[in-house]
Amino acid sequence: MIRSELVEAILEDNPTLSVALAERLVATFFDTITARVAQGGRVEIRGFGSFEIRDRVARPGRNPRTGEVVMVEAKSVPHFKPGKRLRERVAKATD
Repeated sequence: MIRSELVEAILEDNPTLSVALAERLVATFFDTITARVAQGGRVEIRGFGSFEIRDRVARPGRNPRTGEVVMVEAKSVPHFKPGKRLRERVAKATD
């Protein structure tokens, strides 16, 4: 699902909303999550999952083109952990 499909789904469930308001709601939702995680915080949506930052240590890597060993710098990366209900629904859907 892409952002525009999410907006359409919101409009289907809430036909009294304007398209502009639905788009603003989706944008605000994602912007709020992004800002909180970027600050190093954790965002938990019960039943769906949680977003947080994980730190990765520096490590040796390889340039795939040349095979040369290069150092990959330490970095922080976003991480998503699905919630129990999401895991259960995905498992049921793939059975």
